[in-house]
Amino acid sequence: MTGDTVGGVWTFVLELAASLLRRGIEVHLAAIGPELSKAQREEANSISGLQWSWRPSKLEWMDNPWSEVCDTGLWLRQLSNEFRPDLVHLNTLSYGDVEFGAPIVQTVHSCVSCWWSAVKQEAPPPRWSYYRRHVTASLLGADFLAAPSYASLCETAGQYPIDITQAAVIHNGLEQSKFAPAPKEPLILSAGRLWDEAKNISLLVEAAGKVEWPVVLAGSGAASSAGTCRLLGAVGRAELREWQAKAAIYVSPAKYEPFGLCVLEAALSGCALVLSDIPSFREIWGDSATFIQPDDGAGLLTALRWLIRDDCSRQAMAERATQRARRYSAERMTDEYLSVYSRARIWRTEEQPCAL
Repeated sequence: MTGDTVGGVWTFVLELAASLLRRGIEVHLAAIGPELSKAQREEANSISGLQWSWRPSKLEWMDNPWSEVCDTGLWLRQLSNEFRPDLVHLNTLSYGDVEFGAPIVQTVHSCVSCWWSAVKQEAPPPRWSYYRRHVTASLLGADFLAAPSYASLCETAGQYPIDITQAAVIHNGLEQSKFAPAPKEPLILSAGRLWDEAKNISLLVEAAGKVEWPVVLAGSGAASSAGTCRLLGAVGRAELREWQAKAAIYVSPAKYEPFGLCVLEAALSGCALVLSDIPSFREIWGDSATFIQPDDGAGLLTALRWLIRDDCSRQAMAERATQRARRYSAERMTDEYLSVYSRARIWRTEEQPCAL
């Protein structure tokens, strides 16, 4: 299983790997990307039975990554030769066209083309043409595709010539026993890559100085852009869980978010949710969140003031979010991935025989 070390994909691969190990399935996690933080290493090491290795490499969406991506593909094939897996699960948009000698499942967690369409409301500029060709080759090389929401699968299918009959929607899930609300404090929380325009944190920063409660931001980004918000910087998952447990409101005004694991963590921690009205959030959260348009600062301010001042409504919305969040368990996610793994192996055996 591959996983990049940036953002929510790292959370996803650790959750899935830990759940697979509990089922008696051997997992070797190949971590790719910037160096892991101390907290990331500790979390990987805490998973009993997990084998993992890391290679520093640019990811396909970074500037001038291709020589490093190519070298990483060779490294992954070498790992595959040593580990001899029954299946390879890719969690970047590269390496689906590498011959691993085993069926390949590729999860599309996010994509620059989809990002550009959602955030910029236009097609990516020509400088991303090679990226699109590279991603297309990887997606077409995989035996089976997965996406964390129906909305994101549709977005991907709108950008690339994929066969959606060989794709599945598997909502992300978490081990829910790790999350529990603490006594709630008058606190608004948001988390994510603050530098990522898709997260749209500037909308919350603008509202922060106009509401009665403090706003806390967790994630990497420039302090100069945080306004009156308290900026925690990049924090480990354990520390973030502590903030989620005591925050009364969690906000994600994202313009593009294929799933949003931090939102799920906040809901399991008893936060009332204020989310942008985008297809993926509507799909995942239904009527259990307060929705605002991602360009509507006044709407965000109105939603926050309502939840701050109306204790009963805030508590009711928090309870609805927690109830909805219970559908997104690690166990359910693992069951669905095991089904996809079986389908990918059958597909490879019937259509593309190889020695396993």
